[in-house]
Amino acid sequence: MKDQSRRKFVKSSLGASLGLGLSAPAAKELFVHHVYFYLKNPDSAADKAKLIEGLNKLAKVPTIKFVHIGEPAATTRSVIERSYAVSWLCFFNNLMEEEIYQTHPIHLKFVEDYSALWEKVVVYDSTGPKR
Repeated sequence: MKDQSRRKFVKSSLGASLGLGLSAPAAKELFVHHVYFYLKNPDSAADKAKLIEGLNKLAKVPTIKFVHIGEPAATTRSVIERSYAVSWLCFFNNLMEEEIYQTHPIHLKFVEDYSALWEKVVVYDSTGPKR
């Protein structure tokens, strides 16, 4: 299999598995928003459950193409950060759709209703490399 066709295959497989229907040009536009929440009460199962409840509501913002709510995995390599409580990973078709998400009433309500639960939030936004 030629290298170029393998790249196309991997991109299309990734897009299909995420339900994004990505073609090669759309992959360049893909905007990834990854948020790590650090709770004020990190040992509180109730606070974690409440935050996850809020994130499930937040997932209804229509510009989000794919979302994953996660918790630290049971991995132990030295490079792994495990001090967060919950992670929020979502994909958008482009920066403009992520900006719509940021000002969407569901997002604003999420911050209003759930921000008292966390002491810190760390956000990693990324886009594909320019080619």
